[in-house]
Amino acid sequence: MRRRLRRFASIGLISTLVDVGVLVLLARGLGLIVVVADVGALVAAAAVSFALHRQITFAGDPSVRWVQHPLAFVLTATVAGVVDVAVLRGLVELTGWQTAPELVAAKLPAIAVASVVRFVAYRWVLFGAVREELAARDPRPPAPGDRRLSVVVPAFREQDRIAATVARIREGLGPAVAAADLEVVVVDDGSADATAATARAAGADQVVVLPENRGKGAAVRAGVLAARGRTIAFTDADLSYPPAQVADLLREVEAGWDVVVGSRVHTHTSTLVRARRVRELGGRVINLCTHAVLLGAHRDTQCGLKAFRSDVARSLFSRSRIDGFAFDVELFHLAERDGLSVEEVPVQVVNAERSSVRVVRDGLVLVRDLARIVRGGRAGWYDADPSEVVPTAAGAEQGSD
Repeated sequence: MRRRLRRFASIGLISTLVDVGVLVLLARGLGLIVVVADVGALVAAAAVSFALHRQITFAGDPSVRWVQHPLAFVLTATVAGVVDVAVLRGLVELTGWQTAPELVAAKLPAIAVASVVRFVAYRWVLFGAVREELAARDPRPPAPGDRRLSVVVPAFREQDRIAATVARIREGLGPAVAAADLEVVVVDDGSADATAATARAAGADQVVVLPENRGKGAAVRAGVLAARGRTIAFTDADLSYPPAQVADLLREVEAGWDVVVGSRVHTHTSTLVRARRVRELGGRVINLCTHAVLLGAHRDTQCGLKAFRSDVARSLFSRSRIDGFAFDVELFHLAERDGLSVEEVPVQVVNAERSSVRVVRDGLVLVRDLARIVRGGRAGWYDADPSEVVPTAAGAEQGSD
């Protein structure tokens, strides 16, 4: 990661030197007017920046969209260039500076202002492009699976309430999903108590036991990979989101969405019992931090209620690496890389009095894991094998010919 940052900074410095050097050469060496010279300098610097970043800094990282979409790069560079020219021209006209050192002095503020505009423009253009991709549903063949729905419940030291959780899931989904078509998968995340035995006695269809406590991400991954439903959802053992809501996500997946996520900040979301203020504030800060990893401007990455097509779920979770709470962000990152469709739905929230989340400790770990996701993406962690790519309907028909 540090090496990549050094490369990024080095290429930025090279591009700036090209920008300033070509400006002085054209304005003072060839006698062109400042505006024309500055346009030529910006074109040269942009070409150098794009070529070097594509070949060196971001080579092999498909999540860096502006490297793969020259038009987005050109548009944002043009907007920033117009600002650069305007600032430089204004300063030159205001001060009357014309010598080479004076042009350099006037150019530096122009570069600084244009850099801010360029950053904002890149994010705006890429957010728009990614949102369009996430909102586009590709027709796919029916998802594989023996049952209509699997609900994965990660559990750690939950012997006192896991039986009630299993019963409430069955009761809440009973009107929407036939009993024979519903699978409840409880994952005991290395509990030292009787969580696993209690879940079996309560009638969970599968109980997956991890030998040691690894974290929510690891538990959900194990449950998803063991699940047999055509749609696979996961929710928390404390049922902060009433189980009947899983049926809403199920219908959206069956309507053609690859990934359906609950959003606690959706305009139609209702909160029956509020979380402590520090947890709410921590959640908002964490969601802001995810913008360093994600391009889709997702409003709530950490909601504990999500559902997937079974083949999409296996493709995502088989490549996921984060065991802690940042695994949700990793899933969004993978969905963006794969060009999957993602739908946000409102939820009803009943925050539990007891929670395993520790805001400060887990927040720091999450920030660390966000850096791991960025580093891993550029190191090839998430590259999909062609056999793991979920086919569209058209692709499936071609493959059967």
